[in-house]
Amino acid sequence: MRKVLAPAMVTLALVLQSGCASTATGMGTGYANHPDAQPLINELVAEGFDRRYLEDLLGDASRQESILKAMSRPAERRLNWGEYRKIFIEQQRIDQGVQFWRENAAALARAEREYGVPAEIIVAIIGVETRYGRITGSYRVIDALATLGFDYPKRGEFFQGQLKEYVRLVQEEQIDPLSLKGSYAGAMGYGQFIPSSYRAYAVDFDGDHKRDIWNNKTDAIGSVANYFAEHGWKNGEPVLSNVVINKPADPSWFNAGLKPEVSLAQWRERGITTRQGLDQDQLATLMEFQTADGEFYRLGLHNFYVITRYNHSRLYAMAVYELSQLIRDAYGRSTQG
Repeated sequence: MRKVLAPAMVTLALVLQSGCASTATGMGTGYANHPDAQPLINELVAEGFDRRYLEDLLGDASRQESILKAMSRPAERRLNWGEYRKIFIEQQRIDQGVQFWRENAAALARAEREYGVPAEIIVAIIGVETRYGRITGSYRVIDALATLGFDYPKRGEFFQGQLKEYVRLVQEEQIDPLSLKGSYAGAMGYGQFIPSSYRAYAVDFDGDHKRDIWNNKTDAIGSVANYFAEHGWKNGEPVLSNVVINKPADPSWFNAGLKPEVSLAQWRERGITTRQGLDQDQLATLMEFQTADGEFYRLGLHNFYVITRYNHSRLYAMAVYELSQLIRDAYGRSTQG
């Protein structure tokens, strides 16, 4: 027996029947006949999805050359910290962050209270990702995921997985699968959740029985906070520490990995000391940041590592943290004035 189409699936079927979209047998640029498509379709059919629906959906997905070009040169890999910082740490983004905080103060305060994640971190994530919802992406999510899943072998397995998650997501949430837009990597909404992150961490934070990270700021705030909480954010603990290098350091110690694996006490034994008052048993990773004026060094602590779970880059995490502190200070001044 064929699976009954959910409303979102019916919407797609109507679009396809009207001739407005390519089908698996049409002359479009779809992916239904791609060699890797059939195993993916078979897996979803085994879960109960309708085969024709899946073939029509992949048949409508279009290869996007600009996505493949963008994936080949991410900013985190080609820029040093000084260059990367200029993108995100600028006055307009700080001012817009203060405005976003003011407009959503109640939701941010509740998220901080319920999830233990500082409001400034939530605001900074949304600020770095989408300029507080101003730039959420212009690619159809189905196009982005299919292009990367089937035509980007380097990460094809990952993005095929995200494509499957997307099919499940739109069914669960009763959303037209052709309607959602996002980044070139298929990330969506204010906080740019990929489909698996949406299914795992998005929350209905305003109680309307919908998890809307695309248009609902309250849900977006709660979802970002939940993401951090689920990844182990420790309320009240520091993110970074300044360091003093007291003797020649082994170059292999720097930027060895994002995950903290050496205790502060062990770093001290190596001649790397930190500010006073930190628990010397906690783990840290030693980082070097390049700027036009030279290098500087920081120890990334547990909460810094949690930020990198959102984007696996020390430059990204550094930008989020620095922006969060600037927004927090500016917001504090504005409320006192």
